[in-house]
Amino acid sequence: MKKFYRLTNIFLIIIFISCKSESKQQTSTKDTLITKVISKTETKKKYILPRDRKYIFDSITTDNAVEFFTQYGKENPQTKLRIDTHLGSITVRLYKDTPIHRASFLYLVKSGYYNSTSFYRVVPDFIVQGGNSDNLVTPAYKEQLHNYRIPAEFRKKRSHKRGCIAAARDWVNNPTKESTPFEFYFIQADKNQSHLNFEHTVFGEIIDGIEVIDKITQVKIDRYEWPEKEITMKITILD
Repeated sequence: MKKFYRLTNIFLIIIFISCKSESKQQTSTKDTLITKVISKTETKKKYILPRDRKYIFDSITTDNAVEFFTQYGKENPQTKLRIDTHLGSITVRLYKDTPIHRASFLYLVKSGYYNSTSFYRVVPDFIVQGGNSDNLVTPAYKEQLHNYRIPAEFRKKRSHKRGCIAAARDWVNNPTKESTPFEFYFIQADKNQSHLNFEHTVFGEIIDGIEVIDKITQVKIDRYEWPEKEITMKITILD
């Protein structure tokens, strides 16, 4: 009988170790999967920029961006543009009192940058965010533009109301709250998101097609707020 109990105990220990090992293996697999999915918020693929392919022909950096876009803004006074998606079109008016952001946005539109991007982050009753993608062209544009940043242009009368367009920014090592001009977001919430005032620069607003951002918030998204079906955009300058 004692021998039987010893054999039983040994058998139970083996099962316990086996289960523990399996659980450990499952956790490891899950962690790997999570890491892989999270990387989607950056660039999933390594890209090699063809030597004979150049997207940008101006030398723009964070250091010379204000000077460059001050002059560019004088030469390009447009303030109205249209964003076309498969869910509809959005007409936006850019503010003249945020001149660097206006000029930078126009420059990126005219260079074709945004036509390589999509609306990649959707948070219902809050925002829809665009200006990035996981294709190979988008990071090539950014690289050739040296990932430049521009200074904040906060204005008391420019709030985070429904339909406004504002610039994204890094929250780490960015004490002056410089904008990352490549990415932008619309406020979709009905309520004014005042906690974002003087944190992100608001540089325009939707004047037609605001229902499109509501449609965007109704699409299926994954656990990281990316639409399951890509929502690409094409932006056209109107006047």
